[in-house]
Amino acid sequence: MNVTPTSLPEVLLIELRVFADARGFFFESFNQRAFEKAVGRPVNFVQDNHSLSSQGVLRGLHYQIVQPQGKLVRVVRGEVFDVAVDLRRSSPTFAQWTGAVLSAENKRQLWVPEGFAHGFLVLSETAEFLYKTSDYYAPEHERSLVWNDPAIGIEWPLQRLAGPPSLSSKDAAAAALAQADTFD
Repeated sequence: MNVTPTSLPEVLLIELRVFADARGFFFESFNQRAFEKAVGRPVNFVQDNHSLSSQGVLRGLHYQIVQPQGKLVRVVRGEVFDVAVDLRRSSPTFAQWTGAVLSAENKRQLWVPEGFAHGFLVLSETAEFLYKTSDYYAPEHERSLVWNDPAIGIEWPLQRLAGPPSLSSKDAAAAALAQADTFD
């Protein structure tokens, strides 16, 4: 496993060792001991989620203000641009973002710890997205941060789309950073 801190040091890009030959490939997609060594602390995952989205769908930026979730994310079909935004006011990287292309081909994973908003934009025709969470989904505590807030300035690869991103009604009504609930 190769672990690279992103521009937000707690958000980690994880590249796994893939064994491939003419028959196909094999890789260990998760190992608790190796993961905890990489992040430097115990993390217990309690829920696995799987989504399917079409090209141009933008999901996020989501977080839970109570029962915050750490997320270990990956793509098993297609390609996405995955983003994390630091929402911890006491952090030197508050309101900063990082992004990475995750795909079935590159098999990369991204660790998005608690205290960060998370979202992704589907770049391929479709994408299947899997993620583990460190706490249970709590819809009453879920929040959405608007995807295109100029105060954050995420550089989404919109030029790869035929039109504007497709948002859920919840994400279209998301709060700007100035009005968003954040972490201490």
